Amino acid sequence: MASGVRDFARELCPPLVWRGLSRLRGRLRPQNGKASPDGQDLAVYWDPEMAQILETWGEGNAWSEIQLLMSTHAGRVLDIACGTGKTIDLLRRFPELEVHGCDISDMLIAKAIERGIPPDRLTVTDATAMSYPDGSFDWAYTIGSLEHFTEDGILKLLAECRRVVRKSTFHMIPVARSGRDEGWIKTLQSYHNNSVAWWDKKCRAVYPNVQILDSSWSDRISVGKWLICSP
Repeated sequence: MASGVRDFARELCPPLVWRGLSRLRGRLRPQNGKASPDGQDLAVYWDPEMAQILETWGEGNAWSEIQLLMSTHAGRVLDIACGTGKTIDLLRRFPELEVHGCDISDMLIAKAIERGIPPDRLTVTDATAMSYPDGSFDWAYTIGSLEHFTEDGILKLLAECRRVVRKSTFHMIPVARSGRDEGWIKTLQSYHNNSVAWWDKKCRAVYPNVQILDSSWSDRISVGKWLICSP
């Protein structure tokens, strides 16, 4: 498992973030030619090495961008698939924000508590069926998470966002450099590597207003985009 996590991270992390994790062995490949998965690869979220990778991978790109996106906002914010709580920690600099986090992994939530995130702001829950009441938050975001859900799961997660979030939600995802719908790419942790149009259609199935902005994140087969979804 540990060497597989290293392979996965090397493919997805830009060189600056890689921090010396080495010996690339994995190769990207379609999952039996399928355009959509039968299920997610969830075991990785209980792997300690993945937890360590989550501490650095957004440096210089996605983590700077979420701070810019949230810097002029106020209210309750939900970090969906918050992992070890690193992004929540970064947003503490904005006193007008009350940032909460949720993740499917109790191990990752425990690490978020260890870093000092208040336990009453953290929840172990499935992002496709969140335990929060309707309209609990003003804003929400996901970073490098939405692409790892099944197609049905993507729609369910977005629907849950619209249910529990009163205003806009922000989702940083990879899209294929080729501009094509390359489908469900299999590494240790699988994900959709598809076109901007594919993602726009998914978002518009749930939200009437969708904007797509560039992210500075990239790897050798994908570039980053922000999906901004508003009711």
